[in-house]
Amino acid sequence: MRFETTIQRPVATSGVGLHSGVAVAIRILPAPPATGIVFRRTDLDNFEVPASWKYVQRVSYATSLMRQGVLISTTEHLLSTFFSMGLDNAYVEIDNLEVPILDGSGQPFAELLQQAGIRATRRRRRYLRILRPVTLEGNGKRISIVPSESFRLRCDVFFNHPLVMRQTLEMEVNPENYSREIAPARTFGFAPELDQMRNMGLIRGATLESAVCFAAEGVLNEGGLRFPDEPCRHKALDLIGDLALIGKPILGEVIAERAGHAMHVALVAKIMSDTSLYDIVTADEAVPAASIAAIA
Repeated sequence: MRFETTIQRPVATSGVGLHSGVAVAIRILPAPPATGIVFRRTDLDNFEVPASWKYVQRVSYATSLMRQGVLISTTEHLLSTFFSMGLDNAYVEIDNLEVPILDGSGQPFAELLQQAGIRATRRRRRYLRILRPVTLEGNGKRISIVPSESFRLRCDVFFNHPLVMRQTLEMEVNPENYSREIAPARTFGFAPELDQMRNMGLIRGATLESAVCFAAEGVLNEGGLRFPDEPCRHKALDLIGDLALIGKPILGEVIAERAGHAMHVALVAKIMSDTSLYDIVTADEAVPAASIAAIA
């Protein structure tokens, strides 16, 4: 895409927060060029919290943002969809502290964007182009980003359940691939861990309508899985949502091995804290990764 985008018309939806269980409504509105994605807490005098790595607050079982004590929780599914569908600028009005979980995937948000329509503005789109490899690792987890001519990812996961075990997804991320291969993948959990998570104050809004549950006897959801490797695809969805906090489309390939929200956000922070790792280019200025390597 050569020019920044926003939506053509407002759209809205409502539901409950996955972890808080509170009722919440959101409304997505067009925004001017160079705005980015900005949350507005309508229950708090429209206080604004930009969707930026600068405001990351908590990253355990979801990614939350906070500015001046005002929280926006579980942002990753919404931001993943905006980022992958090519939406650069929008206001997200929200009347409580957590983005609604809906069916646990990015698909309802993708459908909202289809209803809203996406239109180009006159401002040239700026891409963050990775110039040098960056890697973080620890506790058997690893995440890297390397130069690439497009935004690509490889996501590896391992969960000790016979229906999951090791799964791998590798693809170029664009609106078509995302809508078909990633957006429908739902968040998931394992039955033996549910009581512990509830005791931690988590998943108060989770049901079989909003998450996949793996039990010893199999998947508890009526209809089963949407993909044989749905957990891996959902982890890729989460990964993209956390990378979206960079605030610009990415030219780079991300390789994530058993990484989670904390490691995703740490990678973003490492990239953004070292300007030698990237440059900012328009689509017309972008050059092949091989040329980047030759220059570096």
